[in-house]
Amino acid sequence: MNIDPREMRQVAQAVAPRVDLYAGIHKALRALMADTLLELGRADADDALELAQATQRVMQLLDFCRSHLQHENTFVHTAIEARAPGASGQIAHEHGQHEEEIEALCAQATALLNGDSATREAGALALYRGLSLFIAHNFEHMHVEETAHNAVLWARYTDGELMDIHNALVASIPPEEMMFTLRWLVPFMNPTERAAMMAEMRAHAPAPAFAAALDVVRPHLREREWAKLAGSLGLPV
Repeated sequence: MNIDPREMRQVAQAVAPRVDLYAGIHKALRALMADTLLELGRADADDALELAQATQRVMQLLDFCRSHLQHENTFVHTAIEARAPGASGQIAHEHGQHEEEIEALCAQATALLNGDSATREAGALALYRGLSLFIAHNFEHMHVEETAHNAVLWARYTDGELMDIHNALVASIPPEEMMFTLRWLVPFMNPTERAAMMAEMRAHAPAPAFAAALDVVRPHLREREWAKLAGSLGLPV
């Protein structure tokens, strides 16, 4: 990976916050991954409904991960390669590995759901362990993106240019996927990040879309979190 150590030091020493293409969506991914793993781990493999719900959650996570890889490949890696050829090579290779792992986990989840009742408990444990490893790899992978890739981006792009990349990526996301993203993104931000994101959305999205986003987000906020967000947006608590 073509990463200048001086750029890495600049990331560590940065005082003024820069536009970060990874921070928010990675919080969403970590939350979704952790929650899905916990739900799979506690599911009763002998209960057909619980098993169906758990495997559906796994498939939903994997679909989201697949889409996330495509977004990063199309927008972020293209930007990196445009000004630092080769700098995204290692992470791009890992993206290819993740796609293979996603397909294998999808097949494993489908086999579990359709398998013989006598093998379901063992199959559920095997899927749980496989998903655990996939998530562990992704946590390490996201850390590299948040440090090494940001070092490249911040050294070569202005914040205005990074916002243009971010806005183009967001504009490419279908409404249904965006609502799913908001459900996992906004509740797991800190209050400052949450308020800034929702204020930005209110400023640029149609009023019905903003109202729908609030409806998606509110049930997953604690009472105090909602009070802070409502206060920042001038909404009734």
